[in-house]
Amino acid sequence: MAEKLLEVKNLVKHFPVRGGVFSRVRAHVRAVDGISFDIEEGETLGLVGESGCGKSTAGRAILRLIEPTAGEVIFKGINILDLEREKMRQLRREMQIIFQDPYASLNPRMTIGSIVGEPLTIHKIAKGKKRDEEVASILQRVGLRPEHMRRYPHEFSGGQRQRIGIARALALNPKVIIADEPVSALDVSIQAQVINLLQDLQKDFGIAYLVISHDLSVVQHICDRIAVMYLGEIVEIAEADELIMSPRHPYTEALLSAVPVPDPAAGGQKERIILRGDVPSPVNPPSGCRFHTRCPYKEDICAAEVPPLQVISDGHMTACHFAGKIFGSSQSSGAVSA
Repeated sequence: MAEKLLEVKNLVKHFPVRGGVFSRVRAHVRAVDGISFDIEEGETLGLVGESGCGKSTAGRAILRLIEPTAGEVIFKGINILDLEREKMRQLRREMQIIFQDPYASLNPRMTIGSIVGEPLTIHKIAKGKKRDEEVASILQRVGLRPEHMRRYPHEFSGGQRQRIGIARALALNPKVIIADEPVSALDVSIQAQVINLLQDLQKDFGIAYLVISHDLSVVQHICDRIAVMYLGEIVEIAEADELIMSPRHPYTEALLSAVPVPDPAAGGQKERIILRGDVPSPVNPPSGCRFHTRCPYKEDICAAEVPPLQVISDGHMTACHFAGKIFGSSQSSGAVSA
């Protein structure tokens, strides 16, 4: 069994809502509200959910790009939330991020050579001619040419810019990369190229990925396991194929029903599940199960009690009071932390 590289325990991120003459805190946006999961060396975990569920905030909180409100992020046995600035700076060599927007994530005033080489300079790994050689090698590894070093971001297509973002993340040879919607801003034909590139890099360098996405078809293709997030909480975690074939939470079932069928005429049509109502506000989430206001299977207990994230089969966890009743009988092993 592979060693756990990253463990996230009860991670919380609340944003204050201020108002009035003195800008007093009136409430909190509960963007991430106690999520837990782990990633093994060389593994890819997908974090999925609709827009506004808190998945991108979770990714940034894990890297301390924004400071978490509470919880633990344990990387190679060290809780990085306890690290001082200098030690955290050193650790960033092993934890990198690929941003969603390839247009906004690159400085338009810097050449590609400066953008990709900046991490090497900051961490005093290479400079001068040696740095240029390293940058040229990295660019070739992601499908670009060494002469691209002298160009600026506006001279590249969206797919090429995302390759530049991947090259920048790869420059320090990290152990884990958080990919925040890495292909959502790209054309479909380019998406496949970038996904294949990420998989090739994982095979070559043993990188672990946390892939944040709302596209289940992309996540199924690239991920070993999938965690489903709703309104700041994780509601289901399972092996990718297991979750796609046998969802055990009503929200996951609804998400999967929205995935387009490649060829409806050839069979395999599925009934679309239309969720009633809007996503509740994260400032004042519903009591009990947060999904109960939109759940077609809800009962009285759903509004009264928070369902624990519990094991229902080997490696498959879900937070639903009636997972066995709705989706078939299974033996529960009790509540656990993911």
